[in-house]
Amino acid sequence: MTSPTVAIDAARYLGVARTQRVKDELAIVVTPKSFPPYLDDLAADWVSSVAVPAFRLLAQRRWPVAGFASIGTGTGLDALGGIEVFAPQLVGITDVDDEIVDSARANIIANVRDAASFRLLAGAGDLLSPLAAAAPRFDVIYENLPNVPSNGSAALAGERASSSFFGPRAEAVPAAVQSALLTLHYLALRQAHEFLQPGGVVLSMLGARVALHHFLEMSTAAGYQASFLSYGWKLQAEALEILSGHAEWQRRGLGPFRFYRLEPLQAAFAGLPPEQAAHQALEIEAGLLPHALDAEAALALHRQGVTIGHTYAVLHSQRP
Repeated sequence: MTSPTVAIDAARYLGVARTQRVKDELAIVVTPKSFPPYLDDLAADWVSSVAVPAFRLLAQRRWPVAGFASIGTGTGLDALGGIEVFAPQLVGITDVDDEIVDSARANIIANVRDAASFRLLAGAGDLLSPLAAAAPRFDVIYENLPNVPSNGSAALAGERASSSFFGPRAEAVPAAVQSALLTLHYLALRQAHEFLQPGGVVLSMLGARVALHHFLEMSTAAGYQASFLSYGWKLQAEALEILSGHAEWQRRGLGPFRFYRLEPLQAAFAGLPPEQAAHQALEIEAGLLPHALDAEAALALHRQGVTIGHTYAVLHSQRP
């Protein structure tokens, strides 16, 4: 079966007047194993609404980024965003499946203005390990990995392969990390030590459905200096699937997880851009706590037609 090709207005998607390094109109092949972009509602799209703005914030405060990598790239749109913002000479992408990676590689090459301006490394497998043979070093590593609790955990019913894969692992994972569904994020941080330039940064895209202190503690436990680059809120995409999954994890003793109606989220973040909210993240979180819904309550409201949202954080983990 032929995978569909999605046409994307690059300037609108990336939030710029005109792109410099990627083509004006992107033609992105979406395999059945990858999540498509949410073009009808960019606020629900992680790359457009969270990742690329975070890249810009980081670009404003860092030296030139020579190497950029994406773990779990999916369609490759995150790498295209990194290419547009950072203009790296080295780009690395990985995902769990050869079909996904081959498609992402082709999407990247086909949608940049000058494919000869950077070296592209791509591999399928476990986190960053498919790139190890080339011994690359990156200034920025980006990850937007799925939330799973522990080594060898079975996928929940209904999860697609790209968001539920979790092969056998030997590494020890702190219990609090597992309970907060942050295992893959933690393992990515651990692996990234061998792939970062000194002073390099891992950017973790995290749906803040657990207390923020879990993110900071996870990064510190993995050997980094932790802070938040941005903090905000978004609608819960794939709401039935995500809420059902978190409700099931919660019934298994994990969590608890936090979701919200839209009104308290809108009030808490009114007038605060994500970079400013990041400096007040713990205070904003405390103010939202009385309005928090656990996963089962949020699922019940969703089934009644209530729109559910959650906070997000971009975790900035810097190698000492």
